[in-house]
Amino acid sequence: MTRTVHPIEAESYRILRDRVDLSHLPPLTRAVTERVVHASADLDYVTDLVCDEDGLAAGLAALRAGAPIVTDVWMVAAGITRAGREIVCPVAEPAAADLGRAAGITRSAAAVRIAADRVGPGALWVVGCAPTALVELIGLDVAPALVVGLPVGFVGAAESKAALRASGLPAVSNVGEKGGSAVAAAALNALLYLEDK
Repeated sequence: MTRTVHPIEAESYRILRDRVDLSHLPPLTRAVTERVVHASADLDYVTDLVCDEDGLAAGLAALRAGAPIVTDVWMVAAGITRAGREIVCPVAEPAAADLGRAAGITRSAAAVRIAADRVGPGALWVVGCAPTALVELIGLDVAPALVVGLPVGFVGAAESKAALRASGLPAVSNVGEKGGSAVAAAALNALLYLEDK
């Protein structure tokens, strides 16, 4: 299905491209960077975002093959263009709260454990809120197709993203404390919009 671009979005991209030239970036990295900047109106992401072009290609291939998408919170899921896809996000399930209490971990980290058991290897993981979810994911042997790790906050966000980059997992992250649900969803949407091309 061909995506219809709204005139406001087209104008936003025109302004973005007038302000910064991203033509030197590899194609998937450029698509993700533009979508993140478009969603946030924050040009700092041009230099702050860290993309693995091979990982993005693997993520795009996984989307085309119908791989599941896992998010840390429903705010991230709400921002993802679903195109008929199911999003796995067990954070609000009672089992996540129960496991969190029993294991002495956050509900977000517990939800990652639950989701990992459900989806197995090859999923796309999108973390935009909870650094503890990203740390938990890194510690599990989940073999993701791609991890979009863009949690936000003053406690653990920058460190969790540094750990993601050091892990060797195929990933999109950024340097620093900013990020968030809208930015994480935008990064994945960039690939979803390319899925049919």
